Amino acid sequence: MFDLPVKTKKETTEANRFRNLLLDMGFSRSQFSVYVQYLPLASRAHVLVKQIKSNLPEGGDIRIVSISDYEWSNAIRFTNKKDAPPDEQPTQLLIF
Repeated sequence: MFDLPVKTKKETTEANRFRNLLLDMGFSRSQFSVYVQYLPLASRAHVLVKQIKSNLPEGGDIRIVSISDYEWSNAIRFTNKKDAPPDEQPTQLLIF
């Protein structure tokens, strides 16, 4: 999960570059500033965190949370005020 400054054209360009980098790294967009990736091997998380940290735009704020497949599968989700079907149950998920 992240917040990036987008008050200037340069900041907006950097924010878009960062979002595209996350997609290139295998993340999927869950919400505008929330990206997720299934990681069956938690050891890969260290490499991703290092790469994310080194590419964070100036003034950006990041929070990385790992949750289990059980926690992810029990998340309650609504779409247009209606219950949304649960996602497939992964072994481990990294939310960013």
